[in-house]
Amino acid sequence: MEETPTDFREIQLTIKTHQTDQRLDSYLAKQIGNLSRSRIRKLIDGDLITINDERAKPSHLVKWGEEVIVRIPGPKPSPLTAEAIPLDICYEDSHLIVVNKPAGMVVHPAYGHPSGTLVNALLYHCQDLAGIGGEMRPGLVHRIDKDTSGLLVVAKTEQTLSGLSKQFKKKTSERLYKAIVWGHLQPPEGRVDAPLGRSPRDRKIFSVVQSGKTAATKYWTLERFELFSLLQLQLETGRTHQIRIHMLHAGHPVLGDPQYGGRNRRLGPLTSAQRRFVAEIFEILPRQALHAAVLSFIHPATGETLRFESEFPEDIQQVLQLIRSRNRH
Repeated sequence: MEETPTDFREIQLTIKTHQTDQRLDSYLAKQIGNLSRSRIRKLIDGDLITINDERAKPSHLVKWGEEVIVRIPGPKPSPLTAEAIPLDICYEDSHLIVVNKPAGMVVHPAYGHPSGTLVNALLYHCQDLAGIGGEMRPGLVHRIDKDTSGLLVVAKTEQTLSGLSKQFKKKTSERLYKAIVWGHLQPPEGRVDAPLGRSPRDRKIFSVVQSGKTAATKYWTLERFELFSLLQLQLETGRTHQIRIHMLHAGHPVLGDPQYGGRNRRLGPLTSAQRRFVAEIFEILPRQALHAAVLSFIHPATGETLRFESEFPEDIQQVLQLIRSRNRH
């Protein structure tokens, strides 16, 4: 399908001797920053890339002396609205931005959440977006649930999005979460390996189903309390609601989780004093006690390893302080 923008950037390239016999899409991805191979193929399909003034194919093996002309259309405006929503920015350059997302913020507009999202905020804040897939928008590398807080990296260019996505897929990046869960896991350090998919009883949520996608979560117990444990968790895969479902599956749901057993625990009867204590916690914490605490990756443009850490937000800190205080008694 041919693209019909009004503003183009034209690049002219001549194949050198040492560049011959490469696929055209691979060659251009190396030569032109901020363009992924999939984007280059779309430009080829739209007759916006020619070789010696003739139509090109992605699989064409380039030869010495060939003249390649690339016409890159300016990115189309995003259909989403830019909104002046405050952001907690941990790092930013012309390639990417790392933010500390608060609980309650949806990452991307969707049905029921057309505005007020992280993407709406980024469209307003980031005035140097290079465009993703021909549209002026930020590139989401990964997501965090609405009521989970913590660290997210977002790409500003196609090249950065491609580089980060490969790291997340190959597991060369690091994502660590912290959570307060009900009870005490045995063993205190381990791995939950259970496939996840849509719940057969409620299609709006997910559950462990044998026909689901492979999912694995590592965990380490950091502290044990009377009723709860503080865990550090690492995603081996990035399925929707993965940690929350795996903890429920292990019999130790995330404290406060309204969808996955965190507010109606099934770990045995509580005393009246314990019930009052839990009710006090729920007054402070209307959501799951889950936080994306550590994010590390290699910067696709500079090669530098970047690592970020984020402390629990105020609501989880208050709950943890309350739990520790009770545990000392």
